[in-house]
Amino acid sequence: MGMLNDFKEFAVKGNVVDMAVGIIIGVAFGKIVSSFVSDVIMPPLGLLIGGVDFSDLAITLQHAGEGVAEVTLRYGVFLQAIFDFIIIAFAIFIAVKAINTLKKKHEAAPPAAPPEPSNQEKLLAEIRDLLKQK
Repeated sequence: MGMLNDFKEFAVKGNVVDMAVGIIIGVAFGKIVSSFVSDVIMPPLGLLIGGVDFSDLAITLQHAGEGVAEVTLRYGVFLQAIFDFIIIAFAIFIAVKAINTLKKKHEAAPPAAPPEPSNQEKLLAEIRDLLKQK
């Protein structure tokens, strides 16, 4: 029972929950960026380079024959994964840079001036000062 209680305490700590939320948001962000890469970036890029789709690039090492499957080296899928990674890394870099800029602006803001003392506080300060003089 001790190990079960220890695990339960670990699992409900704030850090574990925060990490789980971060991972879930990261997965959702990854889907958005993947869609951006495949549906927005790649079509114009493919048009610019003559309609080439990276994922279709391959070298056939052995052609299919009777009872033998074709063996291909699909380097285009690898190139596409590298391109996706670069775009995702750049998008994350921009997001982190924007967040850090907002944090710096928030930290650089001057602290709020203390509130004006009430009349009662002013009178008490005057009484204190008079007592110090005596």
